Amino acid sequence: MKKILLFTLFFVVIFFAGCEYGINKPEKPNIVIILADDMGIGDLQCYNQSSKISTPNIDRLASEGMKFTDAHSASAVCTPTRYSLLTGRYCWRTRLKKGVLWPWDEPLIEGNRLTIAEMLRQQGYRTALIGKWHLGWNWPVKDSISPGKNNGAGVDYSKPITGGPLDHGFDYYFGDDVPNFPPYTFIENRKVTIVPTVVKPDSLFGHKGMMAPGWKLQNVMPSITKRAVRYIADESKDIKTPFFLFFSLTAPHTPIAPDDRFKGKSIVGPYGDYVQEVDFVVGEIMEALKKNGLEKNTLLVFTSDNGSPARNGKDWSGPIGSVVSEYGHNPSGIYRGFKGDVWEGGHREPFIIKWPGVVKPGSVSDALITSMDIMPTVAGILDVNIPAGNTEDAHSFEGILTGKTDKAREYLINHSLKGVFAIRKGKWKLILSDRSGGFSDIVNPKGFGIETPGQLYDLEKDPGEKNNLWKEYPEIVKELKKKLRNIQERE
Repeated sequence: MKKILLFTLFFVVIFFAGCEYGINKPEKPNIVIILADDMGIGDLQCYNQSSKISTPNIDRLASEGMKFTDAHSASAVCTPTRYSLLTGRYCWRTRLKKGVLWPWDEPLIEGNRLTIAEMLRQQGYRTALIGKWHLGWNWPVKDSISPGKNNGAGVDYSKPITGGPLDHGFDYYFGDDVPNFPPYTFIENRKVTIVPTVVKPDSLFGHKGMMAPGWKLQNVMPSITKRAVRYIADESKDIKTPFFLFFSLTAPHTPIAPDDRFKGKSIVGPYGDYVQEVDFVVGEIMEALKKNGLEKNTLLVFTSDNGSPARNGKDWSGPIGSVVSEYGHNPSGIYRGFKGDVWEGGHREPFIIKWPGVVKPGSVSDALITSMDIMPTVAGILDVNIPAGNTEDAHSFEGILTGKTDKAREYLINHSLKGVFAIRKGKWKLILSDRSGGFSDIVNPKGFGIETPGQLYDLEKDPGEKNNLWKEYPEIVKELKKKLRNIQERE
């Protein structure tokens, strides 16, 4: 009898252990993606013990979920990463071969391109994007003139603004598009909340243009945070219908404008204050999910769109790298380079996923992934077949979350501000240039003393990309160049 009881007890324990992580996954979890703007992997203490910035909420998120150590943005700058995250496709396949969109540019996402929001809406999800868009709009104009003429004075704000989030799968949008772009006002769905009637003063950071009366840069983050928290509370009233929230932050990107509550709270100046505001915001979202009874059935993702330019925040900005020289804090951690660079500091990002009951708390993965992979991962979780011709560059890492595998993609292409390409395979990284292709080139326009047409690094032995092995391993260079060319030529 004792043997039977022990045998039964053993299988009960095994069953419930399996239900706790990875096996008994919820059918349709709520999904929240928090995307920081210009945050480096070295800013967070859970990734960098030498960080001089306090990030207790994001550190707690890592302890309650899975931390990826080899995760990347799909580009080293903003617009391309956002395009790739929403579509599962490299942005360099579009008309935008380098750089980002600028004020008044037309939409980048093609009209027939499936987005993660459209996919989820087809599965019964309510969808919302709150915060930064930066993927272009169709601005209504007066008398058929260009919307950019006279710094946007020709825009007809009485008409709907199209081509934005609502035309790409989102049911609701609230944000300011880009905090340093006109118009300086909030947009809700297809209309501005306050018509910009005042010319932005030169003393206020950003491109020339019109702004809403009384517009304050330091109010942007608190405003979008309140709206995100309110959205979560409102959606919790309908527990039968899941929701998808893409909370796209505007910090710590310039203008570095921390709210008064955070000024002077960091030992790393205004930049550190702004990073701590990001950490506070992540805590607010975590608390909103818990308070509204949604924590246990929500897949929560935190990452960043690219690395940090490490500006100290002087005059809302500051010189590139000034946080390092002035405060001894490196937002890139042990990695080389800054925002825009094809070096690791430009695109290796914090990436944390919390999913209670599925993802084991405190777990760590060194699998190679990118934020572009989120869409097929979610599709796999929901057992959705994505139509051919979509997410062609992305790979699901669902098996890593559920514990079925520890491997993800084999290859990853990195792309810089200036259009420099690199390719990863395992420990090897090949760069097809003797430059960084980004912000480091601005700091050092005379070059970096690399006497080869390209760069090859062994990231296992040399994560800081200091020892160029281009001449030592010609066979690896040849192999990776061929693979990169094959991926580039694939439509």
